[in-house]
Amino acid sequence: MSMNTFREGFTSGMSYLKRRFSSNDLQGDLMNERTDSTGFSFNLPKRRGPSPSAPSSPSRSTSIQGLTRGLFGSSSSSTQPPKPAYNKDRCKTLLVIDTPNVEWTKYFRGRKLLGEWDLRVEQAEFSEINLAAYSETGTVVDIQVMRNGTKVVRSFKPDFVLVRQHVKDATENWKNIIIGLHYGQIPSLNTFESIYNFLDKPWVVSAAMKIFVWSFFLSRARFPLIEQTYFPNHKEMLVSPHFPVVVKIGHAHAGLGTVKIDNHYDFQDIISLVALSGCYCVTEPFIDSKYDIHIQKIGDTYKSFTRTSISGNWKVNTGSSMLEQIPTTERYKRWADECSELFGGLDMVAIEAIMGKDGNEYILEINDCTMPLLGETQEDDRKLIASLIINKMEANCREEMSKSASISQMSVVNSRPMAGPPGPSPASTAMPMEFDATLAAHQSPMMLNSNQQQQQFQQQQQQHFQLQQQQQFQQQQFQPQQQMSESEVAKDLEDSEDTMKNLRKTFAGIFGNM
Repeated sequence: MSMNTFREGFTSGMSYLKRRFSSNDLQGDLMNERTDSTGFSFNLPKRRGPSPSAPSSPSRSTSIQGLTRGLFGSSSSSTQPPKPAYNKDRCKTLLVIDTPNVEWTKYFRGRKLLGEWDLRVEQAEFSEINLAAYSETGTVVDIQVMRNGTKVVRSFKPDFVLVRQHVKDATENWKNIIIGLHYGQIPSLNTFESIYNFLDKPWVVSAAMKIFVWSFFLSRARFPLIEQTYFPNHKEMLVSPHFPVVVKIGHAHAGLGTVKIDNHYDFQDIISLVALSGCYCVTEPFIDSKYDIHIQKIGDTYKSFTRTSISGNWKVNTGSSMLEQIPTTERYKRWADECSELFGGLDMVAIEAIMGKDGNEYILEINDCTMPLLGETQEDDRKLIASLIINKMEANCREEMSKSASISQMSVVNSRPMAGPPGPSPASTAMPMEFDATLAAHQSPMMLNSNQQQQQFQQQQQQHFQLQQQQQFQQQQFQPQQQMSESEVAKDLEDSEDTMKNLRKTFAGIFGNM
């Protein structure tokens, strides 16, 4: 209990005692005798406040309880931790990495997974997260939270992760946290492989160039990716591009590191800044635009917005602008579908494009699950993201339940006593000894997955049965051949014996007549 809490409780208790002892509650009822002129007296009690309470009366005990509650109620509430609103034994934990501007807990309040599992939501920023990842037991996350003015570290193992904060920005890079979460094989909305691939915009553009090259043979306007030139450092920035040109230094958001260059003198100056930054840079032609186009896909839901600058800045995402939601055409849906197939599939994806004054559209960049939500439908988008997370977590729960059921079934099968070997038979004696050793090894406990063990056991059984059938077929083929050969030999012997008898009779007849 802190000193401030005790001082407040003690002050409120002393004030209560002063009010209590200064009232007429501890005095008896005073009988004020009022005598009139005739000499008669009337005992009319004048009540001032509530009636006094006996030492053992309920009112006295109630007042003492109130005093005790006033002195020590606050201290007890601060020392006892609040009871969790979820079942620890049947609970799944969702880690949301986002700024505190959005409270994600309210979008999951009262939700259950498969009607059985409680959902615990933990939200923190990258700066408040630390972790330790183990190859066998998974990842343990520590977050720092403020409780009664002090920092408290809370540890847990997340079952699912939603990343809404930029992993890499102009001054921050939280790649080490992403690697730790991926090391523990934790599922997330947009896989951690795709999140890692989105850490550098040129890498994403290089992946989108596959879509552009395929679409180029059909029509350049099918997927109009803007033309870019990549420089790993300042040393190769010798040839001046066509001006005006836009130079993007490093990986940043909200227009940071983006400069418009009008002539080669300014281009030489920007080369020196690239040398000091030590980052790569990208150049692209400047497009005089009418408005920006924002296309987003969350699950199977599409939305499109246009943003027109009011302040006159060539960067529409900076300064004042007017936002308007527009219908999503089939052309925009095709763009979103093609981009959602990048890096193994994306649950959330956004495309940033511009409409030039020449009437052509240009795709500038592609964003992942950290994309900004625009317009008056932000609440609907967050609810949609929450529903998408619930569906994925329920699918993971079903997979875990099926795995645990198969493991328990295999453990029951392995725990049964083994029956004695059957009597010898021609088929069993023909079975090779190698298969006996393999079958015995598969029947013993193995350090393999139960599904793999069962599949291997079934494969060995099938191979054994096929081998038996082949051996039986060979025996059946060999026996008739052997019987035919023996009968032919016997027949030849009989024929030879008959021939000798005939010769003997012939010679006997000839010599007998002589």
